[in-house]
Amino acid sequence: MATIRLGDEAPNFTAQTSEGTIDFHDWLGDSWGVLFSHPADYTPVCTTELGTVAKYKDEFDKRNTKVVALSVDGLESHHGWIKDINETQNTTVNFPIIADEDKKVSKLYDMIHPNADNNLTVRSVFVIDNNKKVKLIITYPASTGRNFDELLRVIDSLQLTAYHKVATPANWQNGDDCVVVPAVATADIPAIFPKGFKEVKPYLRMTPQPNLN
Repeated sequence: MATIRLGDEAPNFTAQTSEGTIDFHDWLGDSWGVLFSHPADYTPVCTTELGTVAKYKDEFDKRNTKVVALSVDGLESHHGWIKDINETQNTTVNFPIIADEDKKVSKLYDMIHPNADNNLTVRSVFVIDNNKKVKLIITYPASTGRNFDELLRVIDSLQLTAYHKVATPANWQNGDDCVVVPAVATADIPAIFPKGFKEVKPYLRMTPQPNLN
């Protein structure tokens, strides 16, 4: 089983989901994607997470990002769990949940960590760009709920830095100043970043976020 690293192509798969069978790459199309796994159905922390994602769907849509969850339980269990999520989280699950009973996808994405539990997935998150490349991997323990505001922040950064010669500094939020990447010579900055820049150090140049009016 190969380890998936940043920049690798996200492995393709066909799987049954709560919204029908999907071919992962075809399903993504030209969109970005978030694939995130859950140890099992009817787990308390994951119930809150799936409810949160449903409420955030408009935010993911704004970023041209599709979301798909995964659990090693079956479709019947998923449909029952979705009813609980909708009831307890006051929402409607509006994205597919993969039924990975044979653990095919879990193993493909190295979501089974024997030191944690041989039968359950760890809570992994993969952000995949519109070229099917893995751009972010985060793995959480079962006890810590994911921060979906942080995932949206990271997607904003990834999409910004994919198209502009900037990086985002610590605690950056959409709209904050950005770092000019070292590959851009200081003499070339005015032509590339007409909003101006501030040279804090020769290696630390800041400029207003370039994709905002």
